[in-house]
Amino acid sequence: MPTVVALFRYPVKGLSREACNTLTVLSEGRIAGDRVLGFRFANSAAADASWSRKHEFVALVNTPALARLDLQFDHRRQWLRIGLDGTLLAAAALDEDGRKRLAAAIQSHVLELAENPLSGHPERLPLRLVGDGIAPRYQDNEGGQATLHSRETLAAVAAAFGEPGLDETRFRSNIVIEGVGAWAENGWLGRKVRIGRVAFDVVKQKTRCLATHANPKTGERDLPVMKLLMSRFSQDDPTFAVGMVTSGPGGEIRVGDPVAVIGG
Repeated sequence: MPTVVALFRYPVKGLSREACNTLTVLSEGRIAGDRVLGFRFANSAAADASWSRKHEFVALVNTPALARLDLQFDHRRQWLRIGLDGTLLAAAALDEDGRKRLAAAIQSHVLELAENPLSGHPERLPLRLVGDGIAPRYQDNEGGQATLHSRETLAAVAAAFGEPGLDETRFRSNIVIEGVGAWAENGWLGRKVRIGRVAFDVVKQKTRCLATHANPKTGERDLPVMKLLMSRFSQDDPTFAVGMVTSGPGGEIRVGDPVAVIGG
């Protein structure tokens, strides 16, 4: 039976991951602690507690070097620390003053990068650190979805790309499984998947964006993932992984949980 082999959440949209042994799945497939914060442009029309498009944030899609930042978020104390190569950029609580200091540090760092969305766009300044640090709000889909891929699909993609060391965190999934055929998850659209005691509906294949071109270690755009997915796998749109919403009350999922596909 296929099983869960890795779980991830991303506290700040576009920044580094947290590897977890357990994730709490909330309503609509949202993951507790996932995308609960984001550095948003000043000219965004959305309220700070509202969802908005990824292009209104400093994120990997427009700032690949963010992948090099080291992030530590204390969910209990609501304390965020951001560093680079062992050097502290900022650390603060999520009060008004702390948010300003964290946003100013990210803004200063981003403006120094060769590829960034702020230079020449004064209307986007100053950056704002939005989100309450608790509610998952800033996923790519407004309704929120948990994302899943298999290691077998990753291996097929890595082989087709000629990149045996392809890092799965390039795709920023929440749930990684093993024990199925390559691309099996794409065949689960419209079906239910049970992971541990939590039931999901598989609702879409995930169309990828420029964020996948950023190497998670170097922060450089080193691989044209979108183009390669379409050319090597005859895809009309570059897809990898699936999006799921909860079918029921949610609950906890763990590394090692069995994965069952229900329905045909």
